[in-house]
Amino acid sequence: MAKLFLIPTVLSDAPLNNVLPSGNTDIIKQLRYFIVENIRTARRFLKQVDKTINIDELTFFELNQHTPATEVEKLLQPLLNQNHDMGIISEAGCPAVADPGADVVAIAQRHHVTIVPLVGPSSILLSVMGSGFNGQSFAFNGYLPIEHTERQKRLKTLERRAYTEDQTQIFIETPYRNLQLFQEMCTTLQPNTRLCIACNLTAESQSIVTRTIAQWRQQTPETIHKIPTIFLIYKA
Repeated sequence: MAKLFLIPTVLSDAPLNNVLPSGNTDIIKQLRYFIVENIRTARRFLKQVDKTINIDELTFFELNQHTPATEVEKLLQPLLNQNHDMGIISEAGCPAVADPGADVVAIAQRHHVTIVPLVGPSSILLSVMGSGFNGQSFAFNGYLPIEHTERQKRLKTLERRAYTEDQTQIFIETPYRNLQLFQEMCTTLQPNTRLCIACNLTAESQSIVTRTIAQWRQQTPETIHKIPTIFLIYKA
């Protein structure tokens, strides 16, 4: 029975051997069919994995926010109909986590396909590890609402969960709106609530800093502007 491999990529410009095990390379080199978010960056990643990989012998199927839901299952045809192993490659980090690859995995599960997640960096887990917050109960909430009033309501809801459920709350923002979100947290959240800001994870310039909201009000993190960032809040 053919297998579907979930292939993590890097989160930053860190060397591949710093964040990916060598066993991933052995598996990737055997695959000829890939489902990817962006063909150009996937091809570049595979060449970083091993320069001897002949990209022209590979077949890529693109899956992103523009792919119609009715077309997703067709991407798995080499696996379902021809019994070829396939790989899913995300743009960054782990496939199917905050990633359209989850739709493919769901279809593969319905067809009883063997799913093989490979080891690699997850910004969500790395940020929890470095935050000092509750690592036994945490929730990833994705993107918050863009509209100001709705976002304030959402922030207050997440803060309430952090206190009443003793649960770390994790979320992200489009990098160019990071500072705007930070400023809204400073005006919306309680002074004693703790906020961790994790930037550029796995890069040499990575930063994971936890402060109370009261402390953050005195220290604007300018380095988060247009930088991939994870935000985490937890009770005092």
